[in-house]
Amino acid sequence: MTAGEHLHRDRPVPVLDDFSLEITGRDADGLAGAAPLIPAGTRVNITYLGGETAQQRLAAVRAVQELGFVPVVHIAARRLRSATELGEYVTALADTGAQTEVFLIAGDPATPAGPFPDSLSVLESGVLQAAGVQRVGIAGYPEGHPDIPSPVLAGALRRKVALLAEQGLDTVVTTQFSFDVQPVLDWIAGLRRDGVDAPVRVGVPGPVGIKRLLAYARRFGVKTSAGITRKYGFSLTNLVGTAGPGAFVAALSDGLDPAVHGKVRTHFYTFGDVRATAAWVRAAA
Repeated sequence: MTAGEHLHRDRPVPVLDDFSLEITGRDADGLAGAAPLIPAGTRVNITYLGGETAQQRLAAVRAVQELGFVPVVHIAARRLRSATELGEYVTALADTGAQTEVFLIAGDPATPAGPFPDSLSVLESGVLQAAGVQRVGIAGYPEGHPDIPSPVLAGALRRKVALLAEQGLDTVVTTQFSFDVQPVLDWIAGLRRDGVDAPVRVGVPGPVGIKRLLAYARRFGVKTSAGITRKYGFSLTNLVGTAGPGAFVAALSDGLDPAVHGKVRTHFYTFGDVRATAAWVRAAA
């Protein structure tokens, strides 16, 4: 599968303008190798994994900055052991100049390590605002969450958006990746009907081996039925090869109506291969 094989377009793809990427703290070397393919100023999200230290994440922040990109550091509420740890971490980000925009998520642990059971509780602490954070990314789940009912997710998102507005902070909603465009479009339209006008970054899997992609999908509770995977461009009966996001991005671009969906861009999950994703976007855009 070539980089632009499934786009079939001879015109620009607006959803690829100002795209963002997601890496782990271990992916800094891969980002350096891909840097010539990535526009200066691109936002690069740095995940908050349990097996990494704050020092590793901060080293990744500095690497992102040195390459000319903008780090967006994840903060996982349930992994924080205390309010002091949160304050120290955000202060360390401020020391590097990387506190302007962060991405806030509850995190994977079923039991919180400290006083923050969810991302809303971190916002309510006021620590981010006091540290000079100006923009906060929050998660969206167009196809739901395996452990949280959809009405609960929707209510939590609305409360976070309202609280951020009260605090004078900008909001960006970044979605989990999906294989099917229509639920994503419907979900964004629902946000707008609910009065949420924050920019939305639609999560897209970068080019990756099909078996690996499905493993990530199962981990994050993404639906992988035969019909959906056919829409995305591969078959569950043939797991050899690489799946690229061309068909999904083309369908997303065709289905968006600015009057209905507002500002929408793409956010690429790189799954450890930043260069493959950067090359795909460069060719497709």
